[in-house]
Amino acid sequence: MSSDAERRRPLHPAIVQLFALLLSVWMASGARAEPAFERLEIVTASGSHAFETEVARTMEERATGLMFRRELAENRAMLFDFGVEQKVMMWMKNTYIPLDMIFVGKNGRVVSIAHDAKPMSEDLIPSGGPTYAVIELAGGVAKKIGVAVGDRVRHSIFRN
Repeated sequence: MSSDAERRRPLHPAIVQLFALLLSVWMASGARAEPAFERLEIVTASGSHAFETEVARTMEERATGLMFRRELAENRAMLFDFGVEQKVMMWMKNTYIPLDMIFVGKNGRVVSIAHDAKPMSEDLIPSGGPTYAVIELAGGVAKKIGVAVGDRVRHSIFRN
């Protein structure tokens, strides 16, 4: 039989850290509310293409992005709103699905495109120029709809 002192002994710090890590991974991987979607359109030579879009506006939302997701429908997207035009570097850490990244200037014009970014990679993906926002689509969708540098993106964060 154990004494009262043994039963009240605090948890080892490593166990507390492990519990906190597991809790954060669990919360990031599925314990979130259904996101709110906003309409975003990409206008290409083949026409206007609409997407139901999650918008990452806060630092936390931008840091998490599409990490831990197992799928992204072709009519869905994530829009990273940086709030200022700057050179941007993205990566695919903890991202299980290939993504197309479309870098967009404040004027709503496509600056550059990274096709089929490799899942789980920590390689940096540069914007190639001043970027106000990044759109992530399911891998292959940008080519399928013919997105090109200079194409217009319509969403309330852009001046166009």
